[in-house]
Amino acid sequence: MLDLNVVIAGAAGEGVQTIGDVVSRTLLALGYPVFTTQEYESRIRGGTTSYRVRVSDVVQNAPRHEADVLLALNKEAQRHYAPSLDERGILLAEEGDSARTVTVPFTQIANERLGQKIYANSVAAGSLLAILGGELHPLEKVLGATFASKGDETVRANLDAARAGYDAALAASGENRPLAELPTREKGHTLVSANEAIPLAAAYAGCRFISAYPMSPSTGIITALSRDKDLGVFAEQAEDEIAAVNMAIGASYAGARTMTATSGGGFALMTEAVSLAGMTETPIVLVLAQRPGPATGLPTRTAQEDLLFAIHAGHGEFPKLVFAPCDPQDAFHKTVRAFNLADQYQIPVIILTDQFLADSRFSFEHFEIGAIGPQTHLADPQAITEYNRYRLTEDGISPRLYPGQSEHLVCLDSDEHTEAGHITENLASTRPAMVEKRLAKLQRLKQETAPPEETFLEDAEAILIGWGSTRNAIAEAIEDLRQQGRHVGAIHFTEVWPLPNYVFPEGIRTIVVEGNATSQFAQLLRAEYGLSVEETVHRFDGLPISAEDIRRRFDGRT
Repeated sequence: MLDLNVVIAGAAGEGVQTIGDVVSRTLLALGYPVFTTQEYESRIRGGTTSYRVRVSDVVQNAPRHEADVLLALNKEAQRHYAPSLDERGILLAEEGDSARTVTVPFTQIANERLGQKIYANSVAAGSLLAILGGELHPLEKVLGATFASKGDETVRANLDAARAGYDAALAASGENRPLAELPTREKGHTLVSANEAIPLAAAYAGCRFISAYPMSPSTGIITALSRDKDLGVFAEQAEDEIAAVNMAIGASYAGARTMTATSGGGFALMTEAVSLAGMTETPIVLVLAQRPGPATGLPTRTAQEDLLFAIHAGHGEFPKLVFAPCDPQDAFHKTVRAFNLADQYQIPVIILTDQFLADSRFSFEHFEIGAIGPQTHLADPQAITEYNRYRLTEDGISPRLYPGQSEHLVCLDSDEHTEAGHITENLASTRPAMVEKRLAKLQRLKQETAPPEETFLEDAEAILIGWGSTRNAIAEAIEDLRQQGRHVGAIHFTEVWPLPNYVFPEGIRTIVVEGNATSQFAQLLRAEYGLSVEETVHRFDGLPISAEDIRRRFDGRT
């Protein structure tokens, strides 16, 4: 079975992402699913960074940390990533003396053949494709499309560089070449990240306004919405996160479907406004793209450290939903669902992603939009004689109109208020009634929350429990363990607050898998279900959890 992991490594600004994008698109053109992840430092130039491309016969949307091929663009990258190279792997570099090294002087070829070292990246891309056993023609088409806007001469030079690199790698590889055979297949895949799927889903769900302040790894969401005018979403870069979330709340009050996107530090600034949305019962969708903290932490790395923060965000008691999609397809569906439920229940809905999910690109044979589109729940002003914005109802959901929609006056207040929306300090009846009204939604939300996905529970002797973006690593680990005759199942949550009514199997070894150090989801399971978790798999170094991490813990190797 084909399953190769390629690590392209170099310094920031050296073209690592360009090579990775070109090679991954070439492999897709050859008919193979790819999965890409990026690892980069919080700097514009220098340091060490990598672009990982996993290519396989079948879709494998999960990270691998060991490299079958390491393409090193400089000596420091070669030294830094050498420990990740499999003992049978190939190092592709400008110099090296190992038996498993294929030496191709990328820069020298670019200078001598084309007169500029800028073409060294295309030399490297051609060399890598030769090592992988791919055909050159698809790479030529990808390069042509990539550089078409720069003119015919630039296209010609890059094609010449790629051919030179391809030939040089074949000549230098000897018995190491090729690592695999990649004949062209008649199969197509969609390659997409969560930060690409969420903006599309928001527009599809009827979002018309986003305000945000740039903060990695969420920035791609507002960037995509501001770039693509055809999506019909007005994008406003606010001066800070406090302004961003309050703009979104204001636009929602005025009748637009709205969202904002940020990361941990920015969300910390937004929490007062989350509470404001709770009190005013104003629908809003917030994307919280997690990264390691505390404080600035590791701004370009990944983590699952903000689960309990998101659940408890905002002072006081009020209902909210927290979703944690597992991949871009799920992120699309969860985003549409978030807008619909925020509108129906008049609450804030938080979508938890992370740097791994935001920046990785997943392959799908069929990326499905789904049948559920935007569902609006505004009241009909013609059916209302006397309007009270916060009318007491059995289910806690009051009729919602927006200002200017009709002759009815729409009052909103952040203080405790009467049914009409006016400030009150009536402690005897109004305050208790309003608290109970808001919290009445919580019971209905528990019925709305999707149950976890169950896998191989019928014969399981051990269960891996996960949430959010760890799903595919867990699935791969289970597949490997079951091939060894181990009876392992999984329970995976993507809607994490409020947790649904659910009964866990009893008397079975349970292992919770999550990307933090303090077992936040295990704590939540204990609090909500009384589930005593026996073991955990943690990773909190800023890298995503892999199937090997899980297998190693399962076998007691860590």
